[in-house]
Amino acid sequence: MKKIEYKKRKKLHLQKLKKILKISWKNGWFCYKNRKVIQKVASKNYNERPQKTDLTLIVIHNISLPPNNFENKWVEKFFQNKLLPKNNVYKKRALIKKYPYFATIAEQEVSSHFYIRRSGKIIQFVSIKKRAWHAGKSMFLNTENCNNFSIGIELSGSDFLPFSIWQYYSLRKLIFSLKRCFKNLQFISGHSDIAPQRKTDPGKYFYWQNLQEVLAKTNIKKP
Repeated sequence: MKKIEYKKRKKLHLQKLKKILKISWKNGWFCYKNRKVIQKVASKNYNERPQKTDLTLIVIHNISLPPNNFENKWVEKFFQNKLLPKNNVYKKRALIKKYPYFATIAEQEVSSHFYIRRSGKIIQFVSIKKRAWHAGKSMFLNTENCNNFSIGIELSGSDFLPFSIWQYYSLRKLIFSLKRCFKNLQFISGHSDIAPQRKTDPGKYFYWQNLQEVLAKTNIKKP
């Protein structure tokens, strides 16, 4: 029974996703009210893009907090600078004891434009018109500072496990919608492609061939 109910929920999710990704954008934010499918969770970790900068690149990442743990709220808290409580010392100590890794990243200020959960749900943190802090020190086709001209998409995952089919489905629809509204998008890459000395994501378990059809339709290329 649980498997049948799960499949029904997924089918409903995908039906809604097909509809919403035809809707336009407003001030760089995706316009849709159903939070079960796509949700706005605003992050303060962004700044203005340089003037007269065309959006030409999509960057694919993976993230999991704690590492290799999925479907919790820690990524959202991290992108909102709320990973550890600031006013409750005891709770902070307890979290660090349980998740020592959090102490190494809690002070970092990072974000992404989008985050796709294992279920396929999309969360938007930063307006497309703003410069999200996702790429760090990076270079693409001899141009530095990829944050200036790119859109960051994080997938819930790691370098060691395959991504879900629902994530690929949502990612394909998201890419198609982005291209419809931002005509200058030309390229897609992994974080490891633009920062090879520092990053390994999205990793070997991200199957680029699953994007072949949408990339062909949108004329977006992976160099």
